[in-house]
Amino acid sequence: MSKIPEDKRVIRTKKMIRKALAELIEEKGFNNISITDITTRADINRGTFYLHYNDKYDLLKKIEDEVIEELQSQLKLENASDSFNIDSMGNIDSIDKPLSFIINILHYFKENSIFMKAILGPNGDIKFQNKIKELMETNVFEKKLIKAFKKENLLIPKEYFISYILSAHLGVIQQWLGSGMGESPAEMALILEKMFLLGPFRVAGLKSPSDLFNLPN
Repeated sequence: MSKIPEDKRVIRTKKMIRKALAELIEEKGFNNISITDITTRADINRGTFYLHYNDKYDLLKKIEDEVIEELQSQLKLENASDSFNIDSMGNIDSIDKPLSFIINILHYFKENSIFMKAILGPNGDIKFQNKIKELMETNVFEKKLIKAFKKENLLIPKEYFISYILSAHLGVIQQWLGSGMGESPAEMALILEKMFLLGPFRVAGLKSPSDLFNLPN
């Protein structure tokens, strides 16, 4: 059953509420926010708020669900052929073209940076971070990336490998959001891809393990 399109006024009101919530989360943390804080910041009355949400917890859940749904829609739009194939990449040290689905995901983060920065920041929702990781694991790793790796060739258990990559990449995205997004989504996608392909050792410019132990005092 298809959804009934929302009235433009409703869409505008919900955008103001989402923006107000994001700003308040960043300023004081979700637990310290009241409905009055939200309605005052969004410049709406309490009745308007309760037309759409039961309380602030219902508001947060619905916004988070919308974000996950929007990200899933972004991923579904991607061509299935835009997948990760190490064998066809040649020299990974010279890679200079990021995958388009990573660029599009980062475009979404930038376009929704007010909310994403707040919810993924120090005063945000740790449970939402886990939702993002689950989304990426299901839609990116399982459908695109992990097929490039043979389980028997992995030096560590697959679940730890995936957890490491997801946590590291999310941490980089949080840093990007928090530092003002100076790099474009395409530039950040390339940074993430190089970190994934080369690992921290090689992106740090170290040529051999001995470089770690021959640093100047």
